[in-house]
Amino acid sequence: MKWIRERDALIAQTLAFVQSVTGRKEEQLPTEPAAAPPPLAVEVTSVVVIEEVREADQPPQAAPTPQPFQVAPPRGSGDFRSEVQARVANFRKHQERFEREREEFCQSTLAKVRDAIHNPPPRPPAGSSGH
Repeated sequence: MKWIRERDALIAQTLAFVQSVTGRKEEQLPTEPAAAPPPLAVEVTSVVVIEEVREADQPPQAAPTPQPFQVAPPRGSGDFRSEVQARVANFRKHQERFEREREEFCQSTLAKVRDAIHNPPPRPPAGSSGH
């Protein structure tokens, strides 16, 4: 359970840092007695403040208003129906093309196998082992 001790130490260290920055004591978070290590002291040596610099004669600009979300107008039922029918027809064309290509591939592969069965390649001579 080392991670619990590390977590408690991090919480204590963060709390000490917040107290040193704000200059006041925050309420202590409840911790298990004897399980939490004493808080570590943190010294803040410097604080850097970054401010937006504007030219003196320009008034502060208001944030641009967000544009409303554009929603497409609802389609008529006939338009939707024709779109679905067109997509189904396109899908069927693709399926027919895939089926045709599979059949052609199967036929060409079977033709090669039949040719290899009927016309086997010549056997190498018995004396040569290739080594």
